[in-house]
Amino acid sequence: MSLIPKELLPYAGAVVRNSEVNYEVRDIDYSNYRVKKAITVFNESGDDAAEILIWYNKLRQVKSVKGIIYDSSGLPVSKFSEKNFDDYYGGGRSSLFEDTRVKVFRPGANGYPYTVEYECDIRDNQTMIISDWVPANMFGVAVEKSSLTFTCKPSLAIRYKEYNMPVKAVIVTDKAGFKTYTWQISNARATRYEPYSPPPETFLSMVKIAPVTFTYQKIHGSYNNWNELGKWIYDVLLTDRDILTPSTIATIKSMTAGLADPKLKAKKVYEYMQNKTRYISVQVGIGGYRPFPASEVDQVSYGDCKALTNYMRSLLKAVDIESYYCHVEAGTNRIDMDPDFASMTQANHAILCIPFKNDTTFLECTNQKIPFGFVGDFTDDRTVLACTPDGGRLIRTPKYNATVSTQVRKATLNLDAAGTLNGYLQTEYKGSQYDNRDQIIDELPAERIKKFKKIYPINNLEIDKLELTQDKSLQPVTKEHIIFSADNYASAQNDKLHFSPNIVNQMRTPLREVNNRKNLVYINRGYTDDDEIIYKVPEGFKLEKHPLNVVLIKPFGIFNASVTFKDGQLIYKRRLQINDGAYSKDIYPDMVNFYQEVVDADNYTAILGKN
Repeated sequence: MSLIPKELLPYAGAVVRNSEVNYEVRDIDYSNYRVKKAITVFNESGDDAAEILIWYNKLRQVKSVKGIIYDSSGLPVSKFSEKNFDDYYGGGRSSLFEDTRVKVFRPGANGYPYTVEYECDIRDNQTMIISDWVPANMFGVAVEKSSLTFTCKPSLAIRYKEYNMPVKAVIVTDKAGFKTYTWQISNARATRYEPYSPPPETFLSMVKIAPVTFTYQKIHGSYNNWNELGKWIYDVLLTDRDILTPSTIATIKSMTAGLADPKLKAKKVYEYMQNKTRYISVQVGIGGYRPFPASEVDQVSYGDCKALTNYMRSLLKAVDIESYYCHVEAGTNRIDMDPDFASMTQANHAILCIPFKNDTTFLECTNQKIPFGFVGDFTDDRTVLACTPDGGRLIRTPKYNATVSTQVRKATLNLDAAGTLNGYLQTEYKGSQYDNRDQIIDELPAERIKKFKKIYPINNLEIDKLELTQDKSLQPVTKEHIIFSADNYASAQNDKLHFSPNIVNQMRTPLREVNNRKNLVYINRGYTDDDEIIYKVPEGFKLEKHPLNVVLIKPFGIFNASVTFKDGQLIYKRRLQINDGAYSKDIYPDMVNFYQEVVDADNYTAILGKN
């Protein structure tokens, strides 16, 4: 540890002492991938950085792996090889079958610091996918030295792009015409985690490489840009995958015969597809990228995202509605495709796009409950690659901003002199908040109530009636209606009642302060919560404590909270609007103060006393 430069120690749970990644493509049908790495771990926060994961399948074979663990004195304490790795199935829980597996080695430590050194050699029988090189792929990891070397045969051209790299590629051509591209960084400090940081892809050093020509399971292809990649996907991966039986085509045409509006017709077909199919992933070889034929999905009634998206495309084609098969990087964090650099590594999901005359509608085909035209926070507001007969096009999915993504709650409650509370609470969820109750809506009534008691932690809560419905129209909304009671909600002492008027929507944890912030402030998704609760208080009581009246207006958010008392009623209002976007790092102290004032206002206690 004494040999590690001191400037690498701040915020570091681990330091990559040396990492050498080597790609060799000497034939268009396969590549060799070698890693040699040594990493020193200082404490528990760095253990994940020392974990070794090796993904493999029928195309990707592990030829050898070996390593040594050293103690704090630099003395070897144990060796390990492939037999010491745990081997796991690499598919998801919804997968029927995937040929992907992962070997995992967790070094563990009897004490800190410790160092792990290992070498791994892999043969990849394809040249379509080249993993991104990210020298430090997590927070709290410094890099003393790391390099990527990519060597390829003369006839294999590649494209590459450097992101946040302090150096450019060094390119050398040998006598045989083989080109070697080398990147190297050294003494890169650890990136500290900061709340509301932008996606790591925007500030971490990395290199993306994409071959101009490639082979995947004996399927050849080439592309230089998104248009050419989308064209290859359409012509090679989608061709002849949209054939349906005459009986299925007749069923779809008959089902939509009375509908003139193309959007309503598409909605009818979409709901048919949802009711007929279920999501099950099957990923084997090229099946990880090419959808199964629509006729097979029609027969077995299941498929993965690619298969179900292609099936929906085929059903729409049967009624003369054009649609586009789309690649997208799905997840709650919004990640755009790089418009200037096309590659197959920038997507993990497939959805469908319908270019109607007056608007563009996107369909999530793997969810049997989601409304037509609603994508939710899984694929909202990001670029996707639409694969059309004319080639690929980058288009954008809908954005659910703060004015659309709303949670509006109204309640009328009775509070008696003993502190018992009863009444009703109703809430509507729209936009990206529409699916806030998706994990509960299909539960049995008793299980619903049990889960709602955890969502609404009101002491002595008893739910007498609970209604939860979803309107799946073109403007979907989830509605929640609860009739409940709660003994001793208010503390009754000496003819006074003490209680929190913010009954169910309290922000309890303030934002952590960060000195010398490095990253800009990034709010991934906006929303608005709007609450109005009316308390009918016992006769003869009045508000003794000063009323609440907080107004905060900032570029990133607006907060209003008030308590008023009139005609025997205490009226509580709260509105929190958070605006998505990227803001200067200098605004972060304002955010800390903003959230602290929200927490303080949410903890306001009303005191009622007898006149």
